[in-house]
Amino acid sequence: MSDARELVANALLSMQADDGYSNIVIDKALENCELSSRDKAFASALFYGVIERRITLDYILKKYVRPKLRIKPAVKITLRMGLYQLLYMNSVPDSAAVNESVKLTHKLGQPGAAGLVNAILRSFIRDDKKFELPTDNIKALSVKYSCGEDLVKGFVNDYGEAIAENILKGFENTDNSVTLRVNTLKISADELLEKFKENNITARRVAICDTALKVYSAGNIRSLYGYKQGLFHVQDVASQLCAKAVGANENMRVLDVCAAPGGKSFSIAEYMSGKGEIISCDKYEQKIKMIATGAYRLGLNNIKSLLNNGEMFNSDLGNFDRVLCDLPCSGLGIMVKKPEIRYKNVALLDTLSDLQYDLL
Repeated sequence: MSDARELVANALLSMQADDGYSNIVIDKALENCELSSRDKAFASALFYGVIERRITLDYILKKYVRPKLRIKPAVKITLRMGLYQLLYMNSVPDSAAVNESVKLTHKLGQPGAAGLVNAILRSFIRDDKKFELPTDNIKALSVKYSCGEDLVKGFVNDYGEAIAENILKGFENTDNSVTLRVNTLKISADELLEKFKENNITARRVAICDTALKVYSAGNIRSLYGYKQGLFHVQDVASQLCAKAVGANENMRVLDVCAAPGGKSFSIAEYMSGKGEIISCDKYEQKIKMIATGAYRLGLNNIKSLLNNGEMFNSDLGNFDRVLCDLPCSGLGIMVKKPEIRYKNVALLDTLSDLQYDLL
């Protein structure tokens, strides 16, 4: 799986340099590689795991790295990956985690760091892969659950320490499933479930949402059966129920104010049987292209993606039967799916209510 590790390292470096979205970065990397399905699943688990546990991993590293020693980004990412495999991936033998990490330093053009990587990982193994948490409660929770101290402090202040810790436990990613919204204009949920079974894809229905399927160990979604044919799009159950609550019917005119990446617009279009019109807006050109691309793949011709700033009234849009305003938010509720959110600057959240008010 050395190629899988190299792919993960480069994806993590890319994300760090460009401040990209984890799901977009890894999906693109997996789409353009020739790894087996097993190796893709391993790469995905390692990629998200290193992001999710970054604070914990860096805390451990401080014990083994001299304070004034400057470690290059590629070497630090290699060490994080090695530690993550040792701590959280039981399927990887300790020897493989060390040896593959040493090999990775060469592949990333850092052969001089091979000895350092080998020494640190072996020292951690000799210490029985154990470490002590900080004595300060906030710092301890931050390290234990790999969540920013300011965020932890906010949870503790709002809910008390016991409930805050339960919230943080809830953000630990123990579910390897991805939820899909079936494109009911092309196939039923039962039919897609049968097609998945024929293609050795493990999936099941979701009781509270008849358009949702949970797929397990999916790896790269774009290589999944039915993706290119537009038989589904990725969407959590909560978002699917939100789209259903809009109550849009055939031939209605619907405005989706903050539509990107387009999931709710897609679901609403399917509830409308592809008839009527949906105006899906965002103020960033790249996000508008994302909506248009998704709608085209799904065959949803009644969606029109439009560059528009929702904070300013636009009389040219006309009248609508339904308006969906899925306002920008903290994203804390989807931290399990997008682990980089746990490192957000909480000071930025203070301005969200003003933006939400202006949009409404």
